[in-house]
Amino acid sequence: MSATSSSPGTDTATPDASRPPKSDVSAATGFVGLLGLLAWIIFCRNYPAFAGFFGIGGPRAPLTGPYAALAALAFSSIPMVLWSVLVDKVHRNPSTGIDWDNPRPASTVLEISIVKIAGLWATWAMIGFLYCVARWYWSGQYLFAMEVIAGAAIPMFILSIPYVIWLDRVMVNPRDHAWHFGAMLLGREAYDPDEVKKHWRAWIIKGFFGAFMISILPGGFAYIVSADLAGITSDPVRLARSLIELLFVIDVQIGTVGYLVTMRPLDAHIRSGNPFLSGWLAALICYPPLVFAFMGADGMLAYEVNTAGWSFWFADSTTLLWIWAALLVFLTGVYAWATIAFGIRFSNLTYRGVLTNGPYRFTRHPAYLSKNLFWWCSTLPFLVTSDSLTDLVRNTFFLGCVSAIYYWRARTEEAHLLQEDPKYREYHAWMEQNGIITRPLSVIRKRLRPRGPVIAQPAE
Repeated sequence: MSATSSSPGTDTATPDASRPPKSDVSAATGFVGLLGLLAWIIFCRNYPAFAGFFGIGGPRAPLTGPYAALAALAFSSIPMVLWSVLVDKVHRNPSTGIDWDNPRPASTVLEISIVKIAGLWATWAMIGFLYCVARWYWSGQYLFAMEVIAGAAIPMFILSIPYVIWLDRVMVNPRDHAWHFGAMLLGREAYDPDEVKKHWRAWIIKGFFGAFMISILPGGFAYIVSADLAGITSDPVRLARSLIELLFVIDVQIGTVGYLVTMRPLDAHIRSGNPFLSGWLAALICYPPLVFAFMGADGMLAYEVNTAGWSFWFADSTTLLWIWAALLVFLTGVYAWATIAFGIRFSNLTYRGVLTNGPYRFTRHPAYLSKNLFWWCSTLPFLVTSDSLTDLVRNTFFLGCVSAIYYWRARTEEAHLLQEDPKYREYHAWMEQNGIITRPLSVIRKRLRPRGPVIAQPAE
C-alpha cells in the first residue's frame, strides 16, 4: 500500500531540502497502537494466570478464539485514536473539513442530514445485498466476517442518525459524497455525478477490503496466542516462523483498524478512491476471490510448483539457516512497519494523508518491495525438487509476473496520488532525488529509458 496524501491546499513548504515534506501521520501513532495490541496478546497468552490471580471463573486456557482477535482491534485502535486527538490534535486539521468553533443549530442541517442518511442506508443495503449474492462470503474464513458485519449492522444504522446530524452541524460543507448519492436517490435536489462516483469508490473499497481483513483476523492471532515457545530460540526455522507470524498479525490488526476507522473527525476519512480502472484491476488480482485464479496453488501464475523453500535447501548449514531466518524476519518487519506507519489511515486504493516517515523515508513503496523480496527469498523458485528445468523456468517467470503486478499497483497508486495532491508530488520528486532506495532505481530507470532519435542539424 503506497503512501497517501493530504488535502490540497495544505502548506507543503520544505525548509530543509535534505528532508522530505512533513508526514501527515506522526510516527508515534501506529506505535502506541502496537503497544496496545502487544499488551492484549500478552494478556490472552497468560489468561489462565490472570484468571487465577483475580479469581475469575470459567475455563483456564489462553484466549485464542475469534472474538479475542476481534477484541484486539479495540486495544489497537483506542490508543491510536486517543493519541491522534489528544497529542496530534488531528481533529483540528483543516483537511477534516470541520469548523468546530462555529456549530450550527441542528434544525438548520436536518434536511441535509436526512438526505445523507438516506444515501448511507441505501449504500449499506446494497453492499449487504452484494455480500448475500457473492458465494465466496459464505464459506471458510469469510463466515466469521459475515457474522461480525451482521451483528454490527443494526447498531450502525441506528447510531448513524445522531452521528450524521452531529457532524453536519460542524462540517464546512455538509453536502459531501454521501449527500450527493442520497440526493440522486430522492430526486429532489441537483446532485453531482462525480461526487456519487467518489462515494461509491470509497464504500466499495471499505466493503470489499473490510470484510477480507476481518476474515483473516482469527487465524494468525490464535497461532500467536497458543504458540509453544519452549526451545524456540535454539531453532532458527521455528523462531523465524513465529516472529513472521507475529509481524503478520500486527500488520493485519493495524490494517483492519485503518479500514474501519475512516472517520472525518479523526482526519482519517477517505478523500478519494483510485479513479483508474487499471488501479482496481491490479489491486483486486491480489485478493480473494481473484487471487486464487491468478496466484493460488492452481492459479495461472503458480510459482511454487515442486519447490521446498528456504528451510529445506539450507537445512545442512545452521549458519545459513540463521542468516536466512534473520533476512526473512527483517523483510517482514519492514512490511509490518509500513502498515504501522499509517496509524489509523491504512487502506488500499485510497487517498487519506501523506506518509513520509518510517520506511516511507527510504522508498515510496516499502510494503510492496519487502513483500516481494520476502517471496523470492523464502520460496527460492529457481530451486526445485523435481530437477526439472521447466519447473525452474516457470516458477521464476511466474514469480516475476507477480512482482510485475505489484509494480503495476505501485504505478497506478502513484498516478492517483500525483493527480490529487501537490504535497504528494513534492514527496514523489524528493524521493527521486534523495530516497536511499528510490534514487538508485530512478537513475537506472532513466538510463534504460530509450532516447528519441537524434535529428541532424543543417550545416552552417
